[in-house]
Amino acid sequence: MAKAKPTRKKPQRGVSYAQVVQLGRELPEVEESTSYGTPALKVRGKLLVRLKEDGKTLVLRATFEERERLLAAAPDVFYLTDHYLNYPAVLVRLPLIEREFMRELLAEAWRSVAPQKLVKGATKPAS
Repeated sequence: MAKAKPTRKKPQRGVSYAQVVQLGRELPEVEESTSYGTPALKVRGKLLVRLKEDGKTLVLRATFEERERLLAAAPDVFYLTDHYLNYPAVLVRLPLIEREFMRELLAEAWRSVAPQKLVKGATKPAS
């Protein structure tokens, strides 16, 4: 009898804002806050992400270069509105993003807004 071929689990798409908060809280000094009347995550008062009013879209801090790469790579997941054209952010459709990718994006956004001392301290190997 032939052995069943092991199947790779396909990454699950879709992340809730509660899961974004959980992932964000894994990073040093991330705290829950608000921005424009919606739930947000900040690092020492600097915006990391905020939930848009529709409850399904995340405003994610991103460099302009990173934003262009994301928009080109996954236009179904990432998009922009005119309002954010001149702001270092990209809009994320939470129902379409994979959890691990969201974790990576949060870490990258955190590195871009957290003070350098905090970033360097977080990346030092444990002694």
